[in-house]
Amino acid sequence: MEKFRTFDPCTLLAPVPAVMVSCKGLKEEDKPNIITIGWAGTVNSDPPMVSVSVRKCRYSHQLISESGEFVVNLVDEATAKACDFCGVKSGRDMDKFEKCGLTAMPALNLEHAPAIAQCPAYLACKVRQVLELGSHDMFIGEVVGVQVRDDLFAEDGSLHLEKAGLIAYNHGVYQRTAEVLGFFGYSVARPEVFERRMKQYK
Repeated sequence: MEKFRTFDPCTLLAPVPAVMVSCKGLKEEDKPNIITIGWAGTVNSDPPMVSVSVRKCRYSHQLISESGEFVVNLVDEATAKACDFCGVKSGRDMDKFEKCGLTAMPALNLEHAPAIAQCPAYLACKVRQVLELGSHDMFIGEVVGVQVRDDLFAEDGSLHLEKAGLIAYNHGVYQRTAEVLGFFGYSVARPEVFERRMKQYK
């Protein structure tokens, strides 16, 4: 039997999605900003809702609070370095879009927060609730618009997000997402169904 070591209670959930959250304040002089978030997740399906947790001291906390909007941009290998940079630098000091060579584009059904054109997909969100949890505030956003890069669709219209080269954050390191091991329900699929379905992921 394997031995285990005991940790003090901590947030050792891993891996987690590494996402870039884009936002913009209400002032005319405000430039769009990007914050890297490791604490993002799905919280509801009807209506579709996601959450992002942000420290009060972060510049993006102020912008999201002002506008009531944010965009969750999925990160692939091509944007991984920008994702890291946006997590260690502050938008108070620089224009992160310009510094990283990224393009802000309009996000569906939002007035202020832009999406990142170089990311393979985004979820446009309107803040519905803010939970003060301690070190972080959790912004719960209703997803009001989604766009996915066209090349991630098959001829039959099915979405193949596994081809996007998405990355994950795993206890301090960024990693490629692994090869496809199965699909939802594969544990109870008949062998011939499993074999047929898995061919599309090769």
